[in-house]
Amino acid sequence: MDIVWFILIGIAAGWLAGRITSGRAFGLIGDLIVGVIGAIIGGFLLSVLKITSAGLIGSLAMATLGAILLLLVIRQFYRRPV
Repeated sequence: MDIVWFILIGIAAGWLAGRITSGRAFGLIGDLIVGVIGAIIGGFLLSVLKITSAGLIGSLAMATLGAILLLLVIRQFYRRPV
């Protein structure tokens, strides 16, 4: 059951990060990938800072923070041709 929550939080975090950074979403699979990688990045950064997240809201906030950072990095290197 944990993997289901991880996937659902990843989808939500990827979608939220796409909306917060005022970009467009990458679709369900893209949002999932961005959210899951963002959760890993967010978890690593918060553990380095000795900050813990608890519960569903804490996990979602951590994953969204990591996904936002990931999207900012992706957008620095990937520009669409006009």
